[in-house]
Amino acid sequence: MDRDNMNKKADFKPYVPAEQAPPELTVTSVVTGVLLAVVFGAANAYLGLRVGMTVSASIPAAVVSMGVLRILLRRKSVLESNMVQTIGSAGESLAAGAIFTMPVFFLWAREGVSSRPGMLSISLTALLGGLLGVLFMVPLRKALIVKEHGVLPYPEGTACAEVLLAGEKGGTSARAVFAGMGIAALIKFVVDGFKVVPSTVAMQVRALRTEFSTEIYPALVGVGYICGAKIASYLFAGGILGWFVLIPLIAAFGGETVLYPGTKSIAQMFSEGGANAIWSSYIRYIGAGAVAAGGIISLVKSLPLIASTFRDAMKGIRGSSAEGQDADERTALDINMKFVLGGIVLIILAIAVFPDIPVSFLGAFLIAVFGFFFSAVSSRMVGLVGGSNNPVSGMAIATLLFATMVLKSAGDGGAHGMTGAIAIGSIICIIAAMSGDTSQDLKTGYLLGATPRRQQYGELIGAAVSAVTIGGVMLLLDAAWGFGSTELSAPQATLMKMIVEGVMDGNLPWTLVWIGVFIAVVIEIFGIPVLPVAIGLYLPLKLSVPIMAGGLVRLAASRRAAGTEADSEAGSGILFCSGLIAGEGLVGILLAILAVVGVADRLDLSAVLDTGIVGGLAVLLAVVLAVAWAAKGQKEL
Repeated sequence: MDRDNMNKKADFKPYVPAEQAPPELTVTSVVTGVLLAVVFGAANAYLGLRVGMTVSASIPAAVVSMGVLRILLRRKSVLESNMVQTIGSAGESLAAGAIFTMPVFFLWAREGVSSRPGMLSISLTALLGGLLGVLFMVPLRKALIVKEHGVLPYPEGTACAEVLLAGEKGGTSARAVFAGMGIAALIKFVVDGFKVVPSTVAMQVRALRTEFSTEIYPALVGVGYICGAKIASYLFAGGILGWFVLIPLIAAFGGETVLYPGTKSIAQMFSEGGANAIWSSYIRYIGAGAVAAGGIISLVKSLPLIASTFRDAMKGIRGSSAEGQDADERTALDINMKFVLGGIVLIILAIAVFPDIPVSFLGAFLIAVFGFFFSAVSSRMVGLVGGSNNPVSGMAIATLLFATMVLKSAGDGGAHGMTGAIAIGSIICIIAAMSGDTSQDLKTGYLLGATPRRQQYGELIGAAVSAVTIGGVMLLLDAAWGFGSTELSAPQATLMKMIVEGVMDGNLPWTLVWIGVFIAVVIEIFGIPVLPVAIGLYLPLKLSVPIMAGGLVRLAASRRAAGTEADSEAGSGILFCSGLIAGEGLVGILLAILAVVGVADRLDLSAVLDTGIVGGLAVLLAVVLAVAWAAKGQKEL
């Protein structure tokens, strides 16, 4: 299926016409969605704190909603199932935003810098950030979802719609989805459950003092297929720039130089940790600078579109129509703009006055400005590369750099200034994560014919429930193992802590950050989209490689099936890849739960059987071949 050809604004009709109004925001959908939000939020909090990544919950939630509502409860509304996934996925998104920053409070408490945060402080911060993330996205919906339909693919939002439609249609469509789910679930369990196959395959390139690595997870190949070859190639190019240009340069010319933030000479660092050591110490700063610059460039280029969106929103406040005669249709209704703007103002004031949130009026102002900025940027990025590859931690880094400098220049330094900066960064990170999730869900709803207003209410419900959940989970995990430990390394939070301390102490590696900024400028001058390349630079190469593989399969399939049914939204390739993402996501959450209850270690068979690099490459090849086979397209799908 060629999503580029499907996603055309002309003649687009949602699955459920605006004239129909099937059940959507019901007691059943809310209760089921809330339960999923709690489970997904808790599981992903643990997973992210342990390995630094979270599992996108939109598609898993859609699959679960189909199973519960259609099979167990015999309810047939696809919009009701969509509401379940809308509420349920909010748990994962809010958890992703919180765990990348808020553990810093616990780390400082252990060092005696500040007091240990309580349940109220964590939950309230998460709640206000989550609500802002949803509300900021409301006036952006028409610009990013409606007006750019056919431009922004929203791979996971589109895949989620495919999963729900497959359950609605049944038959061969459902079989394609569930075939992908089964394959991905099996591979995920073998790799991360039994651990008999390595999750990452790495090959040393000694001539360049670097390595070529790839993860073997099926979902990444599926994301690449849904994104398409062009966007996948931009991500891959960013990875190549980092690992085959910048790392070899640093390794070759660094020699015995000790360059901050490293504490050893580059030669010693490379001999002990290889290319990964240089990437973690230097390239991530360059990538963060590139992502920040790419975000600014993207915002500047989008200002006319954003301005027109707000102009339409203001017309809505005065009771006029922004979309002409279609504005009153069910599928065009958003939350009342008076409520949205009033809610944003009240939340910003609450952040400034609540004593449990260490943010001043200056900090609240920064949250208002950066919050909207990164809400727009995050929504566009997930439209390009999917929510799983949305670097919200990179946005938090950019926020922390600026916020810490502003607070320091205003005389708010020391422990008080550092806690204030982290609180600002936490809220911004949550805003970015929630905005990205909301935009993906609204894309799903747009394709299905959901009511935007009801979906937005669902997001607010999910954010509220998840905020309470994340507070309890973080306190529990810290009490059990402690953040920064082997069990809970909290890699992003550790980096955020170092950035804030570095700015306050005046020893941040600005050279690296500025290198990233000007790399982004050069990319823009060449007319290449900055953000996907910057994201590829910020993320490890091992993530970009399988995405590129999926993109190449998509390219071959599109050329072969151009103009046929197989190249449409009902093509077997997209359905199969949707299943890959869903299957891996569900098993990832299951394994996270098993780890929390102490069962996961008992599944580890690596001491008995380890297939090594051969097994890893064989699994990746099998996944690529399976996607290629599914992408042949069958007209009955």
